[in-house]
Amino acid sequence: MKIAVCVSHVPDTAAKINIGSDGKNIDANGVTFVVNPYDEFAIEEALKTKEKLGGETVAISLGGDANKETLRKALAMGIDNAVLLKDESYRDSLSVARALAEEIKAQGAELVFCGKQSVDHDNSIVGQLTAELLGYNCISVAVSFSFDGSKINCEREIEGGKEIVETTLPAVITTQKGLNEPRYASLKGIMSAKKKEIIEKLPVAANNYIEVRSMKKPMGKQAGKILGSDATVVPELIRLLREEAKVI
Repeated sequence: MKIAVCVSHVPDTAAKINIGSDGKNIDANGVTFVVNPYDEFAIEEALKTKEKLGGETVAISLGGDANKETLRKALAMGIDNAVLLKDESYRDSLSVARALAEEIKAQGAELVFCGKQSVDHDNSIVGQLTAELLGYNCISVAVSFSFDGSKINCEREIEGGKEIVETTLPAVITTQKGLNEPRYASLKGIMSAKKKEIIEKLPVAANNYIEVRSMKKPMGKQAGKILGSDATVVPELIRLLREEAKVI
């Protein structure tokens, strides 16, 4: 069985983000990039599935040379092979999904794991789009996963609760925090990953339906007001809440 994991190379959530000079992208200077946190759960689940049922794992990432760092991390954790779909141009979610679907098809992978969303764009739809393009079954936002070689059972988060769902291969599973505890790369794994080849391929051409027109930071918090400390300020407080804050 071939198991694919789709991984993104994203800014660290603790990084201070500034808008680039073109007004459409972030300024990458001084920003630390990491494996998308939700994709780490995907990597771990792929490894656990291989350890239980056997097979071969491959990590796939779309982006520039910088994405090799993320692919090396996946290899160090225990993934067998890595493919970089080399393209530094902007792609919307559907274009990303098309590139991933073509490579998954070429790999012959029947089971695909990916994070429920990337922490940079937060669109939360690439996994579902990839499944649709492949004609695969899809379970999203999985917080538990089991596969006996025939049937897949997952618990997934829904509004106000959780539900148990069942499906079969081929399938795409998008992973949520709580699914597992991602392992740390061992020293042996790190050294082995440095020697492994990352295969570079040109992805299918981008055909974007969404364009980023501009980016801007959210407005900073305004200074608060101290009206007083006794009940006499209540009428003024109500007026401000109604006329300025417009919350009542």
